[in-house]
Amino acid sequence: MRSRYSAFVRGLHGYLLATWHVNTRPAGLEPDPPGLTWLGLEVRRCAQQDVDHATVEFVARSKLAGRARRLHEVSRFARRGGRWFYLDGDTG
Repeated sequence: MRSRYSAFVRGLHGYLLATWHVNTRPAGLEPDPPGLTWLGLEVRRCAQQDVDHATVEFVARSKLAGRARRLHEVSRFARRGGRWFYLDGDTG
């Protein structure tokens, strides 16, 4: 999760797509809006359902046009070939 957040901050869309599960991966990603500043990541909870499935609850904070924003998500991950891939997430 932390590596994906870092990739968002740095605009590394190739890495984000490469770590996205093939069954749910979008064709591409839109760039962040101009002026968006990422402020931090708080991982609230990690839980492994079985050997190949896990969830991560996190809050990512950002600022755009002087307004604070936050993304609260519970993300699902699946392990394939020894690597973890992002499946999807529920935002709240």
